[in-house]
Amino acid sequence: METELDLDLLRVFEKEPGSLELYLTLEQRLREMLPAMRRKVGKTEAAFYLRHRFGSTSLLAVRRKAQRPSPYLTVSFGLSYPLDSPRVDAKTEPYPNRWTHHVMIGSAEEIDQELLGWLWEAAQFAASKPRKAAGE
Repeated sequence: METELDLDLLRVFEKEPGSLELYLTLEQRLREMLPAMRRKVGKTEAAFYLRHRFGSTSLLAVRRKAQRPSPYLTVSFGLSYPLDSPRVDAKTEPYPNRWTHHVMIGSAEEIDQELLGWLWEAAQFAASKPRKAAGE
């Protein structure tokens, strides 16, 4: 499935239109790796799902304005452990053994094997979550 533009996606990036191209490149690369991936667009982000959500993109400002590239895109994903990489701008542990990482990118070259590998790992981690029983 090709990446499709829709009004909701355009609204997410209306304040930083140059970021849309970064997003489209990332989504295309993810679809090559994970053809069953689905996208859900909210007011401020576009999230990626297989069975469960495994990552998202937004214009979250995880760096001070002077340190942000232009355009920029913040890629967020969850893993079972904290990544120790200078590319990770912020990380939190919202639940035990569930670390959310935020990586800000400013060029298509930063959508590399390392970042895609983290997103692949995040998809596998999300898929390992137990299914909820009906009514939960």
